[in-house]
Amino acid sequence: MKVISNSFHDKSDIPVRYTCDGEDISPHLQWEKVGKGLYAVIMEDPDAPGGTFYHWAIYNVTTTELPEAIPKMTSTQYGDQAINDFGRVGYGGPCPPRGPPHRYFVKVYALKERMMLPARIGVREVATVAESIAVDVGEIMGKYRRGGK
Repeated sequence: MKVISNSFHDKSDIPVRYTCDGEDISPHLQWEKVGKGLYAVIMEDPDAPGGTFYHWAIYNVTTTELPEAIPKMTSTQYGDQAINDFGRVGYGGPCPPRGPPHRYFVKVYALKERMMLPARIGVREVATVAESIAVDVGEIMGKYRRGGK
């Protein structure tokens, strides 16, 4: 499944606007329709010092496009959002320590069924369930580096 964004191109730098150094808003995303038209979107940073850091999960998405700046609420018109590894609901943009760039993978899972999860669930739990019921997965990767060494 191909995933694209008007906010950044695959393997390119993520603009400051979508990071903790900017407006910290979620990027635009679009993908092709697969299966039943149910999706989960998960953003992760595998380069984080303590292991993979999860920045966002929105699930039970029934469209093939998300606009930028999804409200940071548990339930939105676009889908349900989990608690990220910052401890907040919704999107939390790239915010790596100073040093080399980190890679941020935004994965879109096409699901075979709706995710029946409790409100205020963590991103890691959403990722585990999404992986177990996915019929296809696509991704886009962006990089971000904060200034300094």
